[in-house]
Amino acid sequence: MTPYYPEFMPMSRREMDKLGWDQLDILLITGDCYVDHPSYGISLIGRLLMAEGFRCGIIAQPDWRDAKSLQILGRPVFACAISSGNMDSMVNLYTAGRRLRRDDAYSEDGAPGKRPPHALIVYSQLARQAFPGLPILNGGMESSLRRVAHYDYWQDKIRPGVLVDSRAELGMYGQGERTIAEVAVCLRENKPFRKLRGSTVFLGKKEAESWDFSGYVELPDWDTMQKDRDALMAETILVEREMNPYAGHGLYQRYGDRILVIEPPPTPLTTEELDRVHELPFSRLPHPSHKGRIPAFDAISASIPAVRGCPGGCSFCGLVSHQGRAVTSRSHESVLKDVDKLIASRDFKGTITDIGGPAGNIYGSYVKNPDACAKCGRSSCMVPRPCPNYVADGESLTELLRKVRSVPGVKYLYINSGIRLDLAVKQPKLMRELIRHHVSGHMKVAPEHLHPRVLELMRKNPAEDFYKFMEFFEEESKRAGKEQYLIPLFISNFPGCTEREMKTVDDFLNRRNWSPQQVQDYIPLPMTMGAAMYYSGKTPDGEPITVNCGLAERRPQIQVLKKKRSRPFDRKRNAGRN
Repeated sequence: MTPYYPEFMPMSRREMDKLGWDQLDILLITGDCYVDHPSYGISLIGRLLMAEGFRCGIIAQPDWRDAKSLQILGRPVFACAISSGNMDSMVNLYTAGRRLRRDDAYSEDGAPGKRPPHALIVYSQLARQAFPGLPILNGGMESSLRRVAHYDYWQDKIRPGVLVDSRAELGMYGQGERTIAEVAVCLRENKPFRKLRGSTVFLGKKEAESWDFSGYVELPDWDTMQKDRDALMAETILVEREMNPYAGHGLYQRYGDRILVIEPPPTPLTTEELDRVHELPFSRLPHPSHKGRIPAFDAISASIPAVRGCPGGCSFCGLVSHQGRAVTSRSHESVLKDVDKLIASRDFKGTITDIGGPAGNIYGSYVKNPDACAKCGRSSCMVPRPCPNYVADGESLTELLRKVRSVPGVKYLYINSGIRLDLAVKQPKLMRELIRHHVSGHMKVAPEHLHPRVLELMRKNPAEDFYKFMEFFEEESKRAGKEQYLIPLFISNFPGCTEREMKTVDDFLNRRNWSPQQVQDYIPLPMTMGAAMYYSGKTPDGEPITVNCGLAERRPQIQVLKKKRSRPFDRKRNAGRN
């Protein structure tokens, strides 16, 4: 099939006519505005499918109350592929206090209310009404983090794997490039969606009885998940254990006489493959039909995504069961191509706002012995002790930053992705480079907490890393003759954190006379270890812990972070404080 490379995927019949298309092969649906940029999962999948010769169109933020809103581009030939957007729709819609958010960064002018709760389910059921008999495919963050029975914080209950309610033929999770390539083959050759890495299927009774489950690991069944709070912890431990893409097994979960099957994770892309993905002909702009500003696009319009995966394995983070801990970095040459494209764009003002990914100092990390990693069952490369096989010296990123800085047309290059402190203390050369050349006045770091027990539950390294880096940052800034400041991010009300443990953070902020610029009250994301601790009231080892649930219980710790001390990061009053 001939690849298609239009400037944008069509969003109207008129655009289809201009391309000479009488019918789409695959219709894409998203809860976000359509931004043709590799940071948007739906755009990346669409570009990959078009490179395979499929005619793809997109409907962004449809009216979920009316099935006709999905029919404006006609019935597609092969399938309807659906994502709720770059964020889980419930995280997008609701605060930690279970109140509706006032804005939506992925909508025009930040307007709220453009997507429904549990958007993936709603859109999928709507597509079933609009296109009877058409295969429905689920993907994106919501499909990934809700692929098995999970705790929904906003409804305060256990929900089934999202495929059970969405009734789609296939779910996809994790990094989807390899999975979508196999899906393309199935669509073209009219094969069933079976045994595809990175996918989930919900088997009917007859197929469930004949399925060969040898080599799969059974999760607690749906009845048990609803009755036994400890079952969520048992399930989460199993899911994390099987996330290694080289050694992980498939999983399955019984729902009466039907069975949800979760295939093993796909292997990470190589550097060459990741380069090719990012070098697809993205316009890197919002679709012209969007007239208002899109805040999420503003945040990334002058940035360059350069790395996938995160070694941290933090228990509050969805990356553990989404991208995983295997790190893949783009080549210098590929990143420099993006730099050239940015410089050539009409809105570029000379400042690159970021070259990063899950964190600003992961790029270029590698492992000494890949065979050892292939057998590893750890959820984190950094805790309880840094793995000696993992190398994050920062040399490659330091070299890349110098290359980008020297490109004519680049006036400023900043790293605005948060810095991992456990890596930063091992990267003095890189940190000096960042502090001297790539800080836009403030640098984000994420100690998350300062009490040793809470940090242990969070799967974060000791607070000493933060104290050491803070001293290093201030000394290097002074030597560089620059007035710049750290922005530390802390989380309140993490499971196991009482007012006693939170006092450690309070005392530190009082000594520094700091008022945090960002307040983050803990949200138990689906399929995270933190959510399992929150719901079960226990650690993974079975030790009971205190969990603050209602707003009355949570308010004292929130107030610690909201407390007015000085002006946030006041230059004179904060100077020289220890």
